Amino acid sequence: MTFSASTLERFAKEVAKYPTDQKQSAVMACLAIVQHEQGYVSRESEEGVAAYLGMPPIAVHEVTTFYNMYNQQPVGQFKLSVCTNLPCALRDGDKAFAHVCKKLGVEPYGTSADGLFTVQPSECLGACADAPVMLVNDRQMLSFMNNERLDDLVATLKAQAK
Repeated sequence: MTFSASTLERFAKEVAKYPTDQKQSAVMACLAIVQHEQGYVSRESEEGVAAYLGMPPIAVHEVTTFYNMYNQQPVGQFKLSVCTNLPCALRDGDKAFAHVCKKLGVEPYGTSADGLFTVQPSECLGACADAPVMLVNDRQMLSFMNNERLDDLVATLKAQAK
């Protein structure tokens, strides 16, 4: 894959943070740049990052598939990641996940018919005392997400949609 000059410039800034013989340490940052610019990380993009960093493509793919913050396919404008790990599940995280899926008419990892929402389960988000918790677009963490708060969130995001 050929990246734009601005993308390559951003990659270079990340690589510069590490010793020259360890530029593969910038793999996560480079994947985040790709995702920010393209909305997801395709296999072609993984191969481009691998070539840029001098890594085997499978090593980049392993990073992409290990962390659920990297989208491996296009997602909706709003990606909702609901924690379903045990502490959240014990405090209705699994029910919150099921509720938002039902409300939006999607299966896990699915995108709503209007293309606005993608819903996925999440591993631990490190806020167990605030369960159930979720992330919106991998950036904004929300706590105590009962059905009423989930409904309000969906309505608010729909109102903000582009």
